[in-house]
Amino acid sequence: MQSLQQKASEWSGVEQSDAFAIDSTNLFDKLGGLQTFVNLSTNFYNRVYDDDEEWFRSIFANSKKEEAIQNQYEFFVQRMGGPPLYSQRKGHPALIGRHRPFPVSHQAAERWLHHMQQALDGTSDIDADSKIKMMNFFRHTAFFLVAGDELKKQNKEVPCKHSTSKPAAVRRRRLRRRRCCIVRAGGYSSPWNSA
Repeated sequence: MQSLQQKASEWSGVEQSDAFAIDSTNLFDKLGGLQTFVNLSTNFYNRVYDDDEEWFRSIFANSKKEEAIQNQYEFFVQRMGGPPLYSQRKGHPALIGRHRPFPVSHQAAERWLHHMQQALDGTSDIDADSKIKMMNFFRHTAFFLVAGDELKKQNKEVPCKHSTSKPAAVRRRRLRRRRCCIVRAGGYSSPWNSA
């Protein structure tokens, strides 16, 4: 059975070594700190919320744009060598768990990546080499989330180790409290702590 990382590499066309080349340089320092990432995320979400495709905009319909921008730039800052802003405010990134409510399909990943490429191209503070490294990371991570979403769908009816013979309502409450074993003990390495 392929790991989520292997599926992400296969589907994205980005090898893990290229995806995690962002770890070879402190991009937070190289790119001038926080404001570059705020600009990138603002540029990105302006594009997302103005997308021509209603199906794509609807994915973000229940999210506040300002909060989405903050979540993204804080995660990027933390992942790319800056202070742990995201974890200080929200806890562990747990990308698959945090994206569970959203339909993370191949089509949605490609559309997300389209907007991210445009946002990167429109952020003048990011040099060409850093853009390539960042886009490889984003592409691999987007398909890591697709793989996690497909695993979630496959395991929807498969009971985890916490399942009991108790009524279904009791089992569902227990699984929600534990966020189920699928995400926590899925046996994969995550793109946010690969180093």
